[in-house]
Amino acid sequence: MTSGQTEIWHNPRCTKSRNATAHLDANGVEYTVRRYLDDPPTVEELRAVLARLGKEPWDITRTGEQIAKDLGMASWGRTAADRDRWLSALAEHPKLIQRPIVLTADGGAVVARDEESLRALD
Repeated sequence: MTSGQTEIWHNPRCTKSRNATAHLDANGVEYTVRRYLDDPPTVEELRAVLARLGKEPWDITRTGEQIAKDLGMASWGRTAADRDRWLSALAEHPKLIQRPIVLTADGGAVVARDEESLRALD
């Protein structure tokens, strides 16, 4: 993450991710793209992003993915004691991370999956 610059964790194959970059472009927002599947975040980066989002790791996990099913994540606990297990899984399997995540230049962040979330970027 570059401080003071908007960054999008982007998967170009994802419609929601493409919609978010189109929204940023249409609003003249300068940003950098992180193809997080090719450049997975570390556990520490995930901690920082979750703090900016005000969310827990299970809040940004794509539990419907086959990897999540194979790992048995549906039965994992969702307490502070379970946090590291979730973070490790997200770092090891970035496909599990909800997309797109937009980290704003002002220190905010949003999982930009819908119109309401995209409007929060304006």
